[in-house]
Amino acid sequence: MSSKTRTVLTAGVLAIALGLGATAQASAGAPRSVSGKTSDNITRIADFYGTYIDAVLDEDRGNLGKALRSHYLTPAFQKELAAWEDREHADGVLRAQNVPLAWKVTDNGTAGNHTEAVVTFTWGSGTTTKLVVDMTRGSHRIFHIGEKGVGRK
Repeated sequence: MSSKTRTVLTAGVLAIALGLGATAQASAGAPRSVSGKTSDNITRIADFYGTYIDAVLDEDRGNLGKALRSHYLTPAFQKELAAWEDREHADGVLRAQNVPLAWKVTDNGTAGNHTEAVVTFTWGSGTTTKLVVDMTRGSHRIFHIGEKGVGRK
């Protein structure tokens, strides 16, 4: 990897880790670009998942992962997620015991006081799973993560 590539990658990871509202997009043969807005809930959900997955891959969930949960999830949902994890013996943010190879966040609309996104994970086997993630418009915090097609309680 060239030093220019390393510099660009390091800057991109730092921007996401600092919550600067970065999302990556690329097309075949074109240079990648990163953009986003800190006021946009879809950008914030993408920032959270990108950084959280990096933390889990780096086996740093005890530090960065916990801090990310504290920053991006409502306190009530953090408790709900902990109960889910105890019951299911899996990571509640990913709804899995392992880490996806790729992820994509898609806007699924706004209703009332929250934004809904669909997060699609691609796993090593090539299969995909989808989660529905809800974030408040006011506090920009996640208050629900659930499997797509499974209703909330």
